Amino acid sequence: MHKIQCEILGLSSSPSTGGAYAILLKENNGNRRLPIIIGAFEAQAIALEIEGIKPPRPLTHDLLKNVIDNLGGTIIEVIIDELRENTFYAKIIIEVSALTNEIDARPSDAIALAVRSQAPIFVAESVMDTAAFLPTEDSEKESLGEITGDEQIPSTKEAKIAALQDKLREALDKEEYERAAKLRDDIKKLTSSN
Repeated sequence: MHKIQCEILGLSSSPSTGGAYAILLKENNGNRRLPIIIGAFEAQAIALEIEGIKPPRPLTHDLLKNVIDNLGGTIIEVIIDELRENTFYAKIIIEVSALTNEIDARPSDAIALAVRSQAPIFVAESVMDTAAFLPTEDSEKESLGEITGDEQIPSTKEAKIAALQDKLREALDKEEYERAAKLRDDIKKLTSSN
């Protein structure tokens, strides 16, 4: 599997996404962006770690990292390796006693662990080809501002794409195929206009 190293470009939440959060990844040696819808808890966990804010008691991701560390393990990397039915899948690669283990995870949890362990974040080339987009000049000029768990960060097209992907996932779950087809077409229009 060919993989591309990415970094976190920002977190966003806006009324246009129905209150959902999106994490925006950017490939290190390119311009493509990958938006992923994540839960509020995971968005907060990622934002707190990025800002260096330590809660008084360990959060779930802190606990998991502490368990891995105490068992002599090291988080080598996380890989967002698959996109199936508009759902992203990830793997956490952990090394324990010279043995490498792949653990299935949600991308949001994998990224929350990666920021805590300074592990690199990778995305499979096939996932980038399918779901990433190139920013327009207007969105490139926008400032992302501070990354916080509850602050709104402007990202117009990225937020719209992320919101549409979330609605598409819901439509497919409810077997509303006509609505899903329209949402798919809307996503294609937004991504192809880049």
